[in-house]
Amino acid sequence: MNITYSSTHEFSENDLRRLFLSVNWESGNHPDKLQIAMRNYASVFSAWAGDKLVGLVCVMDDGIMTAYIQYVLVDPEYQGQGIGRDLLNMVKDHYSEYLRIVLVAYSDKVPFYESCGFTPGVNKTPVFIENM
Repeated sequence: MNITYSSTHEFSENDLRRLFLSVNWESGNHPDKLQIAMRNYASVFSAWAGDKLVGLVCVMDDGIMTAYIQYVLVDPEYQGQGIGRDLLNMVKDHYSEYLRIVLVAYSDKVPFYESCGFTPGVNKTPVFIENM
């Protein structure tokens, strides 16, 4: 099936729930909040197989220097087809004038991000406060 890409910020709660839960992310249990969050991100790029949301990347930025990738996810049924790489390339193209693009990766996904041009920070550890 053909994959098409969009920069919409508008998604149904069902689309977001299905995609986020397909990768077992807790956020999928809060589709109402995800829907609002999507509208507030500086940039959102999505991948679609027909009318099915199969991939998504969301970015916050400071307007000039740094862009922070919040979510990168691809439905497991569609992984391995270059969708994640395409979405990250859209981010890299959009933010090509910025000094840095930052993301926090799960350890087992670092090789994928390295293959997309990202490098792990030396002596840097992400820290969190979570209310979930």
